[in-house]
Amino acid sequence: MKWRRILFFILWISSLVGISCYGGVVSYTLFWGLTMLAVLAFFYLVCVFVGFKIYQEIESRVVVCKEPMPYFFALPNEGYYAFAGISVRLFSKLSYVTDMGEDEEYELLPGDKYEYHTRMICKYRGEYEVGVKEVILTDCFRLFRFRYRIDGTIKAQVYPRVLHLPEVESLKDTLNISSQMTPWQQTEPDVVTRAYIPGDALKYIHWKASAKEQQLKTRNMQGERKQDILLLYDTCRYHKEEYVYMPLENQILETVLALVSYLAEKNIDVKVCHSQRGLQECTVRGLNQFQIFYEQTAHVVFDEGEDMAATLEQLKQGGGLVSLQTMLVVSHRADTAFVGSLQKLAMGGMNIVWYLITDADAEEYLRQSNSRLRIVVLPIEGNLEDLL
Repeated sequence: MKWRRILFFILWISSLVGISCYGGVVSYTLFWGLTMLAVLAFFYLVCVFVGFKIYQEIESRVVVCKEPMPYFFALPNEGYYAFAGISVRLFSKLSYVTDMGEDEEYELLPGDKYEYHTRMICKYRGEYEVGVKEVILTDCFRLFRFRYRIDGTIKAQVYPRVLHLPEVESLKDTLNISSQMTPWQQTEPDVVTRAYIPGDALKYIHWKASAKEQQLKTRNMQGERKQDILLLYDTCRYHKEEYVYMPLENQILETVLALVSYLAEKNIDVKVCHSQRGLQECTVRGLNQFQIFYEQTAHVVFDEGEDMAATLEQLKQGGGLVSLQTMLVVSHRADTAFVGSLQKLAMGGMNIVWYLITDADAEEYLRQSNSRLRIVVLPIEGNLEDLL
């Protein structure tokens, strides 16, 4: 289209120079012909703009991210003249429509209609506009182009999805979900012993077995199962641009929901904590309470003023970590104070799994991973079904 404009402008200037310098029928005919051509092209484009209509509809304004939903799009010509050079632009950064290309250009005779019954997929949790963003109209000579944002764009409320995982590999070595028990999840001693692990309580060391085998041995424990699990997740907003912070926040929430759903399906109680202008706590006991937790999590507000280190310190001061043996952490960044706090808790005998959601190089953090503090790096756009 650009070279057409340049060629037209050169011809029009040449005709104007010809009139000024030489005159004659040819120069005037070329000048007025080109001028009228431009006027007619512009007038035609105005008529198309006035008579143009577009229809779009989604099944529901409340959707779940990454789940396809029915989407209807129609482009009719209800006028008395042909439409040439119509193309649409979609909101494509946060959602996309299947079987519908943005580069396609439509030409419609009177009475013609293009219809799409397809599906739309929203990528991230949040509230944002979806579907057709703007329409581009081009005249038949491709000299002028109108670009305008359509009225009545669709705004969708997108909830995070819940992944129901049959197994979470990252928790196998930390949580005792099967019949095998850890020394913190039993109450009655048994004669069966195992090798001592740094952090085991000294009162459970079997001194006779240790002397006999010349290495420290700890009593295995059996009895009433007692699960003390806390999940702490990050609610800090790290960027002002929605195209940057939405994928990160969505990955944080989907990780939290996947972990809590997995524990709930195993009938393991979990206490979930986060900061939202103060410490917020919610205990999920089985699948019956998971739906309530899901509704609360879907509406969590991220704020740049939230601080994970301060939230963890608040939990300590409030006694939320007393007798706690297992903690799951989901976050994006961590300062030195926060990492130091996790290391102290791990040295004190707590089992910690830290899910670090980042695309940056996390080698420095991974070097600090050990049997008590396990660090799992999750890419922001990574597939949780494979990574967890």
